[in-house]
Amino acid sequence: MRLLLSPALSLSNGLTLFALLLAGCATSPSTAPVKTAAAAPSKYDLPSNVDDMPGVGPTRHYKGFRENWNKLRNLWATRVQQDQQAIVFLGDSITQGWHDDFDGLFPELKTANRGISGDTTRGVLFRLPEDVLALHPRAVVLLIGTNDLEEKATPWTIASNLRLIIDELKRHDPAMPVIVCEIFPSSPTKNRPAYLIRRTNQLIRELTADQPQVTVVETWKLFAGPQNDAKPEEFPDLLHPANVGYVKWAGAIRPVLATLGFLDTERDEFTIENDFVSLFNGRDLTGWGYHASTPEDAESLRKWQTSQVDAPGGLFVKEPVRFDGLTATPDGRYVAKAGRLIVTTPGGGGRRVQQLWTTKEFPKNFVLRLQFRATPNADSGVYVRGPQLQCRDYLLAGPYNKLQQYKAGDWNDLEVTVTGGTAHATCNGEVLEEAMKVPATGPIGLEGDRGQMEYRRIRLMELP
Repeated sequence: MRLLLSPALSLSNGLTLFALLLAGCATSPSTAPVKTAAAAPSKYDLPSNVDDMPGVGPTRHYKGFRENWNKLRNLWATRVQQDQQAIVFLGDSITQGWHDDFDGLFPELKTANRGISGDTTRGVLFRLPEDVLALHPRAVVLLIGTNDLEEKATPWTIASNLRLIIDELKRHDPAMPVIVCEIFPSSPTKNRPAYLIRRTNQLIRELTADQPQVTVVETWKLFAGPQNDAKPEEFPDLLHPANVGYVKWAGAIRPVLATLGFLDTERDEFTIENDFVSLFNGRDLTGWGYHASTPEDAESLRKWQTSQVDAPGGLFVKEPVRFDGLTATPDGRYVAKAGRLIVTTPGGGGRRVQQLWTTKEFPKNFVLRLQFRATPNADSGVYVRGPQLQCRDYLLAGPYNKLQQYKAGDWNDLEVTVTGGTAHATCNGEVLEEAMKVPATGPIGLEGDRGQMEYRRIRLMELP
């Protein structure tokens, strides 16, 4: 309040009036300060004592993080019932920034976004019971750890906390699938150098290798640029994806969700061309089997053969163990589902070579046609009477990384024409091999090595 004194008033009278006015203001009911009771803390609020949080390593407590954490978690507490049986995406700002509807990239799925900007592996571990387990999720897609690196956590600390997260999810539901996405590339300017990210991802793969419910997706290689850092066109701030980055991430996850039975559940409707015969019936592995290429393979197959099927002995080369009527191989490496013959991801996302062969040989000239879909950096192959034609996520895994028509994360057409002792191969019409040498006869095979590969519409036409 501004007080104006008339010149006619003496200084003493003016001071007296000023004191009276101030006294009136102090006692006025309309201006008395109102005391409000502080809101009671919620169990969803960020704890102030780091000792109350499980795991080891850094947590965050700055004001903006605390406000976002408290707001989101208290909001999610009101959605527990509506989000039951969702597929939960769990992580930090990269996940939170995908929005509640994931930009419409999973329209067939019931999903729940449980990403909190700035969160760490230890923060995720703390909030698992209310944010995730209470939803009884059908599956969890997990990406976490980049903020730990910024806070100077060691790769071992991050991977150890992630294993604790996996253990808690498994304790809740041992059969629940968990898709672990490797930490995305970033930049040394963001205190996230490539060598630390790669080491952390390696440890994550190692610490999840014995967990059959876990599938590791190679999302680091998917996004890494020429210097192994994030590409500005996909990560404008070298940390968070732009829309194009989220589209690529969704493309990497969708084939795994299909293999787990959440997407592409209807059988592929395809009319085979005249004169072609199907090598895969789309329902089971009839007509396919394993050969033993080493004594160790032979012993493993012999044990399975003795305990599971009545098949002839002699497991080397000429007498495969047949999987007629089975929807999966005993080791789970090959699965028939909804018209697709799937080569599944090895445990821990590493490498494990296996070969599935037709039980029939093909001595005549022929045309082989099929479609394949690869997860990022997947490595597989098609055996043509024995020699292998590399069938991979070509742009990342090579060797044909200059293809213009290859469709990453989508279905691609492979055609192989065998004439005499050579095979001519194309992918979506582009030449892979002009004249690959092949034997006079032999079966068709599919290799499993790294990542997930799906095959469908596998058919062959014999030529005169």
